[in-house]
Amino acid sequence: MILRDPIHGLIAFEGEREQVIKPLLATREVQRLRRVRQLGLASLVFPGAEHSRFSHAIGTAHVMCKLLDRIGAVQHAIPEDQRLDAESRRDALAASLLHDLGHGPFSHLFEEVFADAPRHEAWTVAMIEEPSTDVHRALERLGAGTATRVAALVQGQHRLAYLGHAVSGTLDVDRCDYLLRDSHMTGVRYGMFDLEWLLQALSFGEIEEQDGSRRCVLSIEGRKGLPPIEGFFLARNYMYQQLYHHKAVRAAEVLVRAIFARAMELLRAGVDLGGSTPRAFAEIARGARPSLEAYLELDDAALTSAIATFQHAKDPVLSDLCRRLLARVLPKTIPLVELPEAEASWQLAHQHACDIATRHGYRADLYVWLDVPSDVPYAEPKAPRSSALWVARRHRPMALLGDVSFLLRELRNKRTVRPRLVFPAELRDEISAAIEPLP
Repeated sequence: MILRDPIHGLIAFEGEREQVIKPLLATREVQRLRRVRQLGLASLVFPGAEHSRFSHAIGTAHVMCKLLDRIGAVQHAIPEDQRLDAESRRDALAASLLHDLGHGPFSHLFEEVFADAPRHEAWTVAMIEEPSTDVHRALERLGAGTATRVAALVQGQHRLAYLGHAVSGTLDVDRCDYLLRDSHMTGVRYGMFDLEWLLQALSFGEIEEQDGSRRCVLSIEGRKGLPPIEGFFLARNYMYQQLYHHKAVRAAEVLVRAIFARAMELLRAGVDLGGSTPRAFAEIARGARPSLEAYLELDDAALTSAIATFQHAKDPVLSDLCRRLLARVLPKTIPLVELPEAEASWQLAHQHACDIATRHGYRADLYVWLDVPSDVPYAEPKAPRSSALWVARRHRPMALLGDVSFLLRELRNKRTVRPRLVFPAELRDEISAAIEPLP
């Protein structure tokens, strides 16, 4: 199988290990990812952001192929029981392709709204382990127990710790694809980094865990490896600033949160919102856990269709919120002081904005939001030590990446916040004047 991809060029799944890809692509669970956008509502701000989680899944599997090639080239330096075999290679490819299988519509927004519902990781595992799914049957045809191993690997668990971290870790194949893909498709060039050189700079080293055990870890070869790995984390940092936490993207997400919140209130009150309401949406709103079959019906088109129906609802609040989204009348934002210790001033500004909205007849809890997106540009876990990134230095002991790189030492485990008020555009002047004197 050979595919053309805008990021990686020709993607070839032709070898023996790649034979796992074709039967998985044919499953209904993987095909559903064509109908789930990678970036949710970002296309309202970046018109090119129409790519799907399906294309990202293929790109992630391609990056895993390249990583497996690199591991194969350098694994002679580690004990034989720590080396890749045919089974682990096949499982790694399957896990990389299926890692986003359970994602709901509108990217991460759906699970943020329905906080009590299972997360997308749990749905992914359920789809892989449920005997009735196409993807489970396809995996088990490759060998009994394959589905169980792949489900564990999707969660970063494997007898080869470095392989688990490559699927789900600080530097994993998921991020290696989505940074490049999201950057290209949106035209935001900050996400570009040197993937080829980064992979070439990987080697193996041995570290001691806190319990005294020895572990083989994928490491960065010091001098040639630092620039590409620093570029990777800087790209990630800039993409959060310029794309994932973009003020208009977040404003659109706040508007959808309000739509879902009002729709849930009405459904719980027994109001009929029409036949286009997705079954899983209604079940979650009423406090029930939807069946896997109902969840599989959810995609961007299903929720967009529901919102199009909701705009004609008799409830004026739901109707207004939906009309704003469909006409792209997004809320406006005002940035607040970007210091965690300034939270009291955020709350005060939010209260002023809510008071103004209430005076004008708006439901403040649905029309005014304090949005505080946050991120850790470079997270360096302390335990287990094998989950951290290490640098191999000639004639010197292995060292943590954050201890070797000046740039990443400054970013290490530091949380950044970008607080802002979000509110209807027609209230901007009054709210701006009210919060301007605040510290």
